[in-house]
Amino acid sequence: MKNLGILLSGRGSNFEAIAANVASVKIADARIAVVISNRTDAGGIQTAKRLGIETLVIPSKGKEREDHDREVVTALQQHQVDLICLAGYMRLLSPWFVKQFPHKILNIHPSLLPAFPGLEAQQQAFAYGVKVAGCTVHFVDEELDHGAIIVQKSVPVLENDDEHTLAARILEQEHTAYSEAINLVLNREYRIVGRRFLS
Repeated sequence: MKNLGILLSGRGSNFEAIAANVASVKIADARIAVVISNRTDAGGIQTAKRLGIETLVIPSKGKEREDHDREVVTALQQHQVDLICLAGYMRLLSPWFVKQFPHKILNIHPSLLPAFPGLEAQQQAFAYGVKVAGCTVHFVDEELDHGAIIVQKSVPVLENDDEHTLAARILEQEHTAYSEAINLVLNREYRIVGRRFLS
């Protein structure tokens, strides 16, 4: 049984999708060992408590990045986490944090990386006038939205879309893509060649 650690800062809709897929064994041989937030008011923490999952709030406000990261890493290690999933975690991880878990941290981003990294990716895509948007699950490395790509899902941009309708359709695909990526990383042999994820 593999232990997942979830880091979130908000409502955690991707966390909810992962939890549902763990419960229904769509994500095989895994359990969510802990959900950690840097914000006391994160909706995802309340959801995790309701689901009977262990939760921790490790506030980041007023702390140096690496001091906070050390607290989070200690908690993840105490819960013997095999894979970390960022689910709307609104903090950049320090290079030190990433080095503690090489190829063990996943993130989901609402664009087809390498296009539109950073914040407000759906708005960037919509403003740019792209015909196809989507989402990407990737390994986290020391650079923003940069690590090797595991799963991507494309979403057509419709003529009557606005950034909100587009974002909603991308989010639906995120909920599928994240669980697919977790299964690939936990349950398949894989290697990373250059930037390519091969399984």
